[in-house]
Amino acid sequence: MPAFLHVLKSDSAALAIPVIEANAREAGAGVTVVLLDGTTLPSLPPAVTVRRLSPSDLDYSGLLDLIFQSDRVITW
Repeated sequence: MPAFLHVLKSDSAALAIPVIEANAREAGAGVTVVLLDGTTLPSLPPAVTVRRLSPSDLDYSGLLDLIFQSDRVITW
């Protein structure tokens, strides 16, 4: 089961969404999106896990864990 991690900054949603959607359609794929500071939540497929890099959700240590747990990491 491939695990995809997409790290989005505020100006990249338009480019990233089609790729995220394609990854989510792959059989058995797990897709996680991490929103960096100032990034608004784009419309994503329901199967996509969304996290926000912030003290109340995901810290840098947690982001590093996600990076090493993923098969592919895509930064936007």
